[in-house]
Amino acid sequence: MAEQRLEANNNMASEAPAAAVNHRNKRFAIACALLASTTSIILGYDIGVMSGAAIFIKKDFNLDDNKMQILLGILNVYSLVGSYAAGFTSDWIGRRYTIVLAAGIFFAGALLMGFATGYTFLMVGRFVAGIGVGYALMIAPVYTAELSPASSRGFLTSLPEVFINVGILLGYVSNYAFSNLRTSLGWRFMLGVGAVPSVFLAAGVLAMPESPRWLVMRGRLREARRVLERTSDSPEEALLRLQEIKVAAGIPADCDDDDYVVPKGAGKRSGGPGTEKSVWKDLLLRPTPKVRRAMLTAVGIHFFQQASGIDSVVLYSPRVFEKAGIRQEKKLLATTVAVGFVKTLFILVATFLLDRVGRRPLLLASTGGMVVSVLGLGLGLTLVDHGRKEAVTLCIVAILFYVAFFSIGMGPIAWVYGSEILPLRLRAQGASIAVAVNRLTSGLITMTFISLYNAITLGGSFFLYGGVTVIAWVFFFTCLPETRGRTLEEIDDLFGKTEKGEEKAPTDVVEMPAVNSTNANATTQRHEEDATIKYISE
Repeated sequence: MAEQRLEANNNMASEAPAAAVNHRNKRFAIACALLASTTSIILGYDIGVMSGAAIFIKKDFNLDDNKMQILLGILNVYSLVGSYAAGFTSDWIGRRYTIVLAAGIFFAGALLMGFATGYTFLMVGRFVAGIGVGYALMIAPVYTAELSPASSRGFLTSLPEVFINVGILLGYVSNYAFSNLRTSLGWRFMLGVGAVPSVFLAAGVLAMPESPRWLVMRGRLREARRVLERTSDSPEEALLRLQEIKVAAGIPADCDDDDYVVPKGAGKRSGGPGTEKSVWKDLLLRPTPKVRRAMLTAVGIHFFQQASGIDSVVLYSPRVFEKAGIRQEKKLLATTVAVGFVKTLFILVATFLLDRVGRRPLLLASTGGMVVSVLGLGLGLTLVDHGRKEAVTLCIVAILFYVAFFSIGMGPIAWVYGSEILPLRLRAQGASIAVAVNRLTSGLITMTFISLYNAITLGGSFFLYGGVTVIAWVFFFTCLPETRGRTLEEIDDLFGKTEKGEEKAPTDVVEMPAVNSTNANATTQRHEEDATIKYISE
């Protein structure tokens, strides 16, 4: 099989004419990633809108703080059901139709919340919407990572986080826009409007292609090749990407059948049909050292993203600003709009830096800035508690800097990194576990925030988050390698050598002549860094 790969890759290198980057293909890949990432708006909108709607829901239903913190944070726990099921669903019906399913579920949940007549009814709506959020959070980064060329994968895979921030901003704007309506009506409009993006998403997804890696896993090779030819920077890169995916899936290099039946032996590596039990065993029960390190890294970055307290800042920002001294509801909601604007602005900056600066430098700089900002917020709130009203300015500035530093690094990189480091056959289920940890951590943080600051003061809560963020910086510095400019198949080798007895065992390295420097951006960048493209032989 090694000889087949070597011959095929050498033929591609020798026969490929010089070609400029196909900008039409890049635009198509960006359009697909944009549509897929729209699913993330539903989570962002819910976070943003609930921060303000909670003020009016509490008045309308006369709820205490315990019920409110459960109401606000429970959606993250409910989303565990969706993220767990999404791994199976996306391997069964494909990535594209899983996105449609996510949109449909959230649509139903948003309507239920908007028409809720009481606390129990509202919790049912939160449950349904939470399942849709879980689906969306898992499938959008996976689909985008599998569709994107390496040259722009960081930019495209960060789009779900961009749309989460856009959703948060829209939620804040919705709060401000409907705040003048009577109490029993305003919050219903705030929540019900969240169903609108789902309709456009379900319609737009019909124009999207299926993930080429999922098509290869199902033996639909010619269809996968057509998708790659429409989303790669050049025809040469499309052939190269297809070759690498087939290697990872255990499919013969010279096979181009559109009805190829992936054998069970190859399925164990590719995630093909009938391998669900094997996948979970290899992820959780008997992972190889390489898989264990990749899985711990993916779970770790998702855990620390939420343990840093970002959802407490975003979801409870009106309460934080109120504690800092801003009393009027209209001013509170206007200040949260400023938070959403800053958060969205800096996530847009991050998308253009991910493939230029790299994941690791941005993540370390982002986390360091978050430490300083959240400690400044804790100090400002402590001073306010001691009667220093001039510290209100410090609190506002600290929050704006905190969300800016989060958005420029830890926010998008958790989704980019978590979706690209897992092996092909484990990616869907592994990503669902990482997203589940993300949502569970967020749920625990947001469902206990009021109780926490009642116990150790509001300033003390953010000092605690600052300590957690310091630990996160150490974890990122010691455990996360750089993945910029590498294909998904190459990233697999960054986490250690394959152990003896594994089906994919590198025994020698074959060099392939470099593709002309005017060809695909991703291949060019990788050649400049590594000088050769390494292929694994069995």
